[in-house]
Amino acid sequence: MSNIRFEAIKMAMEHRAPISKGGSSKSDGNEKAKDYFALDVFTRERMKEYIADDVLVQLFDAVDNGRTIHREIAGSVAIGMRKWAVDNGATHFTHWFQPLTGGTAEKHDAFFTLKDGALMEEFSGDALYQQEPDASSFPSGGIRNTFEARGYSAWDPSSPVFLIGDTLCIPTVFVAYTGEALDYKTPLIRSTAALCHAAREVCQYFDKTVKHVHTNLGWEQEYFLVDEALFNARPDLVMTGRTLMGHESAKNQQLEDHYFGAIPARVLAFMRELEYEALRAGIPVRTRHNEVAPNQFEMAPMFEDVNLANDHNLLVMSIMERVAQRHHFRVLLHEKPYAGVNGSGKHCNWSLQTNTGINLLAPGKNPYQNLQFITFLVNVLMAVYKYNGLLKASIASATNEHRLGANEAPPAIISVFLGKQITAVLDKLEHAKAEEAIIINAKKEMKLGVANIPEILLDNTDRNRTSPFAFTGNRFEFRAVGSSANCGAAMLALNAAVAEQLRFFKQEVDERIRQGEPKEKALFEVIRRDIIACKAIRFDGNGYSEEWKKEAARRGLDCETSVPLIIDRYLSADTVKMFHTTGVLSEAELHSRCEVKWETYSKKIQIESRVLGDLVLNHVLPAAKRYQTMLLQNVLAVKQVFSADETASLNERDYDIIRRIENHSGAILKGVEEMTEARHKANRQPDERSKAIAYHDTILPLMAEIRTHADELEMIVDDEMWTLVKYRELLFVH
Repeated sequence: MSNIRFEAIKMAMEHRAPISKGGSSKSDGNEKAKDYFALDVFTRERMKEYIADDVLVQLFDAVDNGRTIHREIAGSVAIGMRKWAVDNGATHFTHWFQPLTGGTAEKHDAFFTLKDGALMEEFSGDALYQQEPDASSFPSGGIRNTFEARGYSAWDPSSPVFLIGDTLCIPTVFVAYTGEALDYKTPLIRSTAALCHAAREVCQYFDKTVKHVHTNLGWEQEYFLVDEALFNARPDLVMTGRTLMGHESAKNQQLEDHYFGAIPARVLAFMRELEYEALRAGIPVRTRHNEVAPNQFEMAPMFEDVNLANDHNLLVMSIMERVAQRHHFRVLLHEKPYAGVNGSGKHCNWSLQTNTGINLLAPGKNPYQNLQFITFLVNVLMAVYKYNGLLKASIASATNEHRLGANEAPPAIISVFLGKQITAVLDKLEHAKAEEAIIINAKKEMKLGVANIPEILLDNTDRNRTSPFAFTGNRFEFRAVGSSANCGAAMLALNAAVAEQLRFFKQEVDERIRQGEPKEKALFEVIRRDIIACKAIRFDGNGYSEEWKKEAARRGLDCETSVPLIIDRYLSADTVKMFHTTGVLSEAELHSRCEVKWETYSKKIQIESRVLGDLVLNHVLPAAKRYQTMLLQNVLAVKQVFSADETASLNERDYDIIRRIENHSGAILKGVEEMTEARHKANRQPDERSKAIAYHDTILPLMAEIRTHADELEMIVDDEMWTLVKYRELLFVH
């Protein structure tokens, strides 16, 4: 066993970047991105080649205006869709959906049926329109039981179909036989519809031509890479996606030399192929760079409709894993794979745009446009203030729990960063008169006074990396979302909260207008009242400080840090009412999601605790005992050669190390016994919530204590005897 680590290091050092002329082994090196962008997607342009014009008119109208697509249209679309897919090498199709596991699911069927003993190519409208996955085999929180297995996946025409290898993938929703949503896509679509309606109604105060408000999302995906040989030599990485033990490397990120540094050749080769595959799938990725921690990186696309962007994020995570293995890498999407260095997030940049091309979260060019901007800005602030606990629950998980509040991750307290200029505007509006103009400098020049250096245009906000929800000039950046998460969980909560707040805002303004107040004054007075009401959510300081935790509690913000208890926020009276009013989630669906979240939390901690027990019993303690035995043999040998006085002096250090090994080993054995018993006790809890709380309160602390002793032994035991790949190798061998 002791050779596995060194064999893995040797293999990792022998891996080299493949020699390729272009961005991918599939590219000849002469293609430009525009030549292969969306080649694997059934785009509108390609639809025109395969589907009749009259059918396309109805299809595009349904997609663009949110109308139901009739089954007869689906049949005509299916014929053209199959022909395009077969022309491009497809033999199978699948409904590609997003169950409550957080990932995606698919079942492949061939493009044929059996008729009179002969195979006939077939792909009907019914096959496109819906399928029946076994709903009992996916998390449902009690909505579906094993003896109630039926569920439906149904085509989402707003997200284009695409090819993966020989399979046509059809984005779909996933619902129970009884109608409840069993996925993230269904409520996400509901939430965008609710927000579109509420935002459009408020936009009518400013522009009667606004017919639709789009919700846009631009995600930033952070991830770690590790050589596959090193990965396979760490059972904890293989089984849980994170290191459950490991002493901090002497060098990690303290020199701040990795961020935006030169990308290593092997990693760059991986990134090029990843981008090639993503662009073929229609994902408009355009940013890549080194992140703060060693072997940590980031990729980001352009903004898209939130539903499509979420589909693309899930797809790109799948592509990342496939491409990484071709380059002898493994992708770590866990939020905290290594202790002591940055974790990985998925910053969700969220904005609202009208069909007339106006970004509702960007300052305008005149006071009237700025009034519209302030209207939507303040309503978002109010929504985040009212539902800060819910937004935290939407990003809470067993994996993200390790990341929040550490190493540049935002804290587990939801607050909003606005920056000095916007804060000054809101402070002034508290005391302004309705007739006073609202003036915001969208950009201002910074003169550097250095020859040949152009003037820099300053944004209307700075940046605050400790803020979980920050305004960044023309959008909000939800930084607390975890790297492995489905963006839909956070986005549907945010969409619904803002939709409900806008609906409430319009009711209040309309009531003032009915009472004879001029429209502008009514808008202004409600905005000013809301600015004062939500002031507690605004914080531009250091989110890591202990002072902020105390101040946040004083302000009445949700400061809970236990994930099982944070999940309770989904079931508060205000949240249940808000989701019901907006039509995004029913009370039954909310209860089911909480059950799934609690159960998933317990299972993840249970798996981690079992793996940790195996590691310390089968790797750490045997290595420690071998080293201790070697020291004991050395002590005996010294006694045989030297005098008693000389022996006492020579063996003093060995005696100390032997005692320390014994103490740490004993503590580990005791900890494993206590952890096992605590796990058995937690599993006997009467419900999933109680079980999750028990795992959080009793097992996580024991795991941390065991890790402390294991990490100490790693620093004591002879390096050649240590069987597990160390942090310095995981983080710096590439």
